[in-house]
Amino acid sequence: MAGSVQTTPGFDLQPSAQQVPLATNYITNFDFLNQYLPDTYEKEFERYGNRTISSFLRMVGAEMPSNSDLIKWAEQGRLHTKYVNCTSAATYTPPAAVAYVDTATITINDTLVPNRATTIGTAGSIAIRVGQTIMISSKTIAAGVATTNKAIVTDVDTAAGTIDVAFYDAQGFANGDATNVFEIFVYGSEFKKGQAGMTGSLEADDEIFETSPIILKDKYAVSGSDMAQIGWVEVTTENGATGYLWYLKSEHETRLRFDDYLETSMIEAVPAEAGSGAIAAGGAVGNKGTEGIFYTVENRGNVWSGGNPESLSDFDDIIRRLDKQGSIEENVIFLNRNFGFDIDDMLAAQNSYGAGGTSYGLFDNDKDMALNLGFTGFRRGYDFYKTDWKYLNDPTMRGGLTGGEVVNGLLVPAGSTTVYDQVLGKNAKRPFLHVRYRASETEDRRYKTWITGSAGGAMNSDLDAMEVHFLSERAVCTMGANNFFIFKD
Repeated sequence: MAGSVQTTPGFDLQPSAQQVPLATNYITNFDFLNQYLPDTYEKEFERYGNRTISSFLRMVGAEMPSNSDLIKWAEQGRLHTKYVNCTSAATYTPPAAVAYVDTATITINDTLVPNRATTIGTAGSIAIRVGQTIMISSKTIAAGVATTNKAIVTDVDTAAGTIDVAFYDAQGFANGDATNVFEIFVYGSEFKKGQAGMTGSLEADDEIFETSPIILKDKYAVSGSDMAQIGWVEVTTENGATGYLWYLKSEHETRLRFDDYLETSMIEAVPAEAGSGAIAAGGAVGNKGTEGIFYTVENRGNVWSGGNPESLSDFDDIIRRLDKQGSIEENVIFLNRNFGFDIDDMLAAQNSYGAGGTSYGLFDNDKDMALNLGFTGFRRGYDFYKTDWKYLNDPTMRGGLTGGEVVNGLLVPAGSTTVYDQVLGKNAKRPFLHVRYRASETEDRRYKTWITGSAGGAMNSDLDAMEVHFLSERAVCTMGANNFFIFKD
């Protein structure tokens, strides 16, 4: 048999110096694992987009240092005096005959004096004085019976919690409230010629609020052995960093996660109640908590519950409520996606020039033109702007809740307010929302990070690893909470 040269590829392989596919370096005797070796991508695929949710406080607030573990401030009370739970013996039950009287003794049953921390019945607790003129109004209306009277105060008994009044109406007092409950407010005073001045005075009583900072911590650790095995990955992270990272990739995400917690803690934190497990928790965890934004607004602000406001009449109710508060001209609603759609639909429905509220105006309706069905804000009494709040949409945070307390949005007044700083001892302008962090001339705890261990350049421990520590001590101050609205299901 004549000899021949074997030319079948795969039996006499000649490796090439470069990655060039040739007949001499083509492997034919491969197995399944060789055949399906995967292609690997150096660059991470960002399948969840921007994963961070922190930005809210950066948009609406500010950060300023504090050198105390107790932050206190005073907010102005109401300027005028009004009581809403008053009764009098001079009453009747419709449809009985009206019993008119020229004078009456009115009992003030409000638990606390308006804007004061004193209880009705204690000395000096009634903020009404002899000689002042008041309006008395029934809280329910009886047909055909006058429900509003005006009178002058002739005597005040602070111990009994009563005032004596004389009516200006010639027919005297006719209380048309079958429940015998009415409200009064002071509108002026009147004195005869040559008489002494007003007896007593009213002191401006501020409402004192306080909060305490909490300490937040996190840590990333990597062993020295793992640091010796370098693996590269190309990344584009949420804070704008791009390039190649190796073992510190997880450290970078730990930092981003800690940044988010700095904000969400200020939103969700609650103070620990007396006798709670958080106070009694052993070890290094648990303490006293702090007042987060949601907690403060729910307790001192305004709450809209039972679904989103979806009509102008709903927003009219909100506006009427804001009229009774600070009447802040501009407000921003941070909301989830469904609430944003509801507002868009409400505003679009006001347009009567097209089906479904859409109108093309005076421009050419080109077929390639996109129709903008979203709104950034509207004006009705006040200016309302809306913006999506990622925290309320993120499925791993508030956006993932399907039951219980679902927050759909938060209305935040724009600008700043003037408060009396208890530490500085003077009035100061502050944003309605701002963060106070512990700091002094020698210690700044706004955002601390340090490295311990014996790897990665650290040489301060016998631990065969590198540990990156994060710490912050902070609290959020929600000032003028009566101007905020929280929208809940």
